[in-house]
Amino acid sequence: MEIAIYGAQSIAIGACEAIRNLYPKRIIKCFLVTKREDNANSLLGVPVLQLEDFSKSLSKEEKRNIEVLIATPDNVMPDIEKSLNEQGLCCYVRLTSMCWAKLMGYYYICNKKYMPLSALPIGYHSAKLNLFMAKFYKDKPLESQYNMPAWIIPIQVGATLCDKRVANLLDCDGENISNKNQNYSELTALYWIWKNRLNRQQSDSVDEYYGLCHYRRILELSNDDVLRLIDNDVDVILPYPMPYEPNIEEHHKRYLKDSDWNVLLIALEELYPQYASRSLEILSQRYLYNYNIIVAKKAVLSEYCAWLFPILERVEELGALKQSDREQRYIGYMGETLSTLYFMMNKQIKRMNEKDIHFLSFFVIFYQ
Repeated sequence: MEIAIYGAQSIAIGACEAIRNLYPKRIIKCFLVTKREDNANSLLGVPVLQLEDFSKSLSKEEKRNIEVLIATPDNVMPDIEKSLNEQGLCCYVRLTSMCWAKLMGYYYICNKKYMPLSALPIGYHSAKLNLFMAKFYKDKPLESQYNMPAWIIPIQVGATLCDKRVANLLDCDGENISNKNQNYSELTALYWIWKNRLNRQQSDSVDEYYGLCHYRRILELSNDDVLRLIDNDVDVILPYPMPYEPNIEEHHKRYLKDSDWNVLLIALEELYPQYASRSLEILSQRYLYNYNIIVAKKAVLSEYCAWLFPILERVEELGALKQSDREQRYIGYMGETLSTLYFMMNKQIKRMNEKDIHFLSFFVIFYQ
């Protein structure tokens, strides 16, 4: 049975790559989208077609013999299923975020790009995790309850910009940049962690891990995983990189203006010329670390923050449009780009592992 993949962004691209590699006998006929608009004409050599046009080109028999794999964010899948039914395409399946995680994990492992965290031996020493979960007062309710481990600590971001409280811990307490949240997004929480937990607590114990996740994207670490961190000297955990076509420049074009990108390159050249000299080379590849999600040893995370935030501050100083003139999270998107640059630059001295995450899928773990 032929496959049509519904979607034309990184989730769909990753699914296409994985299926081609793991199940070479399955034929991927096309990518499907609701409307053409800004979508590419083809991805990975596979045509991108509008759903209605594709449906009209098929006979009833052909519709019964094609499987549609819905590879989109979970929240839009019900509407897509409705559209498929209306077009007579009733053989479909959801590639949920958790299923996507498993698929991509097998793909990465088979290509020997990553080794799962579960492949490491279970140790005897339990890490002390402090994973801060960014929450915003406008967050939509989750569809189901999630029983959070004790090591996940909610923190309200942009707390200085509103009176409503959705967490006991606020990013406007202590040293902070809470007022910049509309541009920095979840990075105001990372800044708060850096200044008020990493820099002000005296303990430098190797069993302490700090990090950041979102209220809808939570690191899924089991008790055994926690026991693997210290004894295997795990340094940092990142989300699995998401694939873009033809490269992550497409991600920049969607979320960053040319003026933003140019200013970012200038800031890098001023502050970290060794990173600037390789930035275009590294950022011309196809994989991007999304979402500013990270868990790391205390010292490792502090070092990363001390590298990251001076760049972002310099971007603000150089930018023609100041924070008060912007509504989008352009600094947050830059953080994702810089995270990719930083860890790609340092991957030769850090080995990689992977691990599932709730909602998004997998992690890359670097350790010495």
